[in-house]
Amino acid sequence: MSREPHICGGTCDVVIVGGGAAGLSLAHRLTESFSPTVTLVEAPDGALRPPERTWCYWDRGTADFDEAVSASWTRLRVRGTDGRAITVNPSPLTYRMLRSTDFERLVHHRLGTCPGVRVLCATADLVRNTADGAEVRCTSPDGKTLWLRARHVFDSRPRRTLPPARTRLLQHFRGWFVRTETDRFDPEVADLMDFRVPQPRHGLAFGYVLPLAPDRALVEYTEFSRTALTTEAYEAALAHYCRDILRLDTFTVESAEQGVIPMTDARFARQVGPAVFRVGTAGGATRPATGYTFAAVQRQSRAIAAALHAGRLVVPPPHGRRALAMDAVLLRALDEGRINGPDFFTDLFRRVPPERLLRFLDGDTSLREEWSIGLRTPVGPMLRTAVELLFLPRRRSLPLLRTGESHR
Repeated sequence: MSREPHICGGTCDVVIVGGGAAGLSLAHRLTESFSPTVTLVEAPDGALRPPERTWCYWDRGTADFDEAVSASWTRLRVRGTDGRAITVNPSPLTYRMLRSTDFERLVHHRLGTCPGVRVLCATADLVRNTADGAEVRCTSPDGKTLWLRARHVFDSRPRRTLPPARTRLLQHFRGWFVRTETDRFDPEVADLMDFRVPQPRHGLAFGYVLPLAPDRALVEYTEFSRTALTTEAYEAALAHYCRDILRLDTFTVESAEQGVIPMTDARFARQVGPAVFRVGTAGGATRPATGYTFAAVQRQSRAIAAALHAGRLVVPPPHGRRALAMDAVLLRALDEGRINGPDFFTDLFRRVPPERLLRFLDGDTSLREEWSIGLRTPVGPMLRTAVELLFLPRRRSLPLLRTGESHR
């Protein structure tokens, strides 16, 4: 792999725009399965390059990214609004955490063994189809205009606006990496949803705790609602959660992260012309009802690599039609207040086998399994919402805030 200040002329097999989870994963999967020539365009330091982020996902012990995993958990906990805890062991699945800088370092190291791969530090200004493929116009950090040509271009940059949708919610959050003076956390148990926080009038809110050591954890405040909060409001919610609910007493905030993830039934086009494709959140990889993205990005990247290796021009959908239809119903029911969000998720963890439920949240269940899970939800409100969706038009969305990928 060569890291170059500019590339002028020439044609490669693939250009990947964006060096986040989707772009890095696709570059890794392409070079893992065969040897195409690849140019990965990463934004220079500045406004277009996001700060360090946290990604989490379910894993069956594949050891794909072991070198970059900073923590993992074999037990998961959900707390209802009444404070009662549900602790489950989803074996053979484990919950794993990656920090974006560790993941980037690992993938860059692996790409470094591939002579046909180049990483370009530049800002992509324009992506367009051509008669024999596609081209990308970039601006280098020193202001030069660069043209990259390829047989295929995969664009992972966030969309500025969402496609038309019937329902548009946001999963928005702020997290603190905290250190306590005494041991306060159990490193074996991750708290996925703690509904003891005050609930908003619209949507739901929960705390989220990923212990990194007995005295260290990532603590987040998350809402599913129509609009994001101010940083000051997140800080107040986090302070209340840490001091009054977790009762951490004395602690230090070592760093913070914040983001917004779209939760919508919009239809994300994966192909923009014959040779330009969208991947990652821009290509619909985010699971609408949960915000989980990283695992779907891996599935999508493997599928793209297999398709290109076989000579096909196709980007498979990251989520199946049944999963998207169920998510559309859940999002609408939440948005209309027909179901109680905390009770809904708490009951699922209480009544559904944990391994099956996590596969369901990840979009990896059979029709029979989904039917059995559906019967454990509020059937009446969900059926009413499903019928209503048949007659609702999709409306244009407002401009989308810059998205962030954290615990999904």
